[in-house]
Amino acid sequence: MSYYFSIIGTNDKALYEHEFGTSKQGGDGIARFPTESRHHIQFVSNSSIDIVEEIQWSPTTPTSGGAPMYLKHIDKFQNLYVSGFITGGNVKFLLLTAPAAAPAARSSALASSARASAYPSSSNYNPTAPATEEAVRNFFVDVYDAWVKTIMSPFYTVNDKVTSPVFRGRVAGAAKKYL
Repeated sequence: MSYYFSIIGTNDKALYEHEFGTSKQGGDGIARFPTESRHHIQFVSNSSIDIVEEIQWSPTTPTSGGAPMYLKHIDKFQNLYVSGFITGGNVKFLLLTAPAAAPAARSSALASSARASAYPSSSNYNPTAPATEEAVRNFFVDVYDAWVKTIMSPFYTVNDKVTSPVFRGRVAGAAKKYL
């Protein structure tokens, strides 16, 4: 599987972006998004901001103090799944998941089909499965911990891009550990 993780600031500007592949079950940790459809990745992720804000400001939110921090699976476009997380400071974490591509012989047959998707389906991926949700939640919690430590630095200014190699390493470590 391939993942695209982004942190969106309070002014809807991307503060951090990171692409990676699965490391569990023999994965090598390298993202393998189709090159011809790479522009979809950021578009789908950013279009999910509206859904996050709709959940956040909904009067029927299950918690009394507003939206829960972990929003679970919030959006799907073709075969791309988006999960969300909101921090206390209204910063949004978005994780876009693209299940592993189909074998080459099958994908070439699908490419000729008029209904073929740019992202081949994976029959065994379920974004709402308890194990999947737990892994994504744990990833978000670890990244949130690293995020809090990063923004507490006196050298960080609110809504600035995060360029810290230590933060990048912690995100990569959480991804390797849970995803």
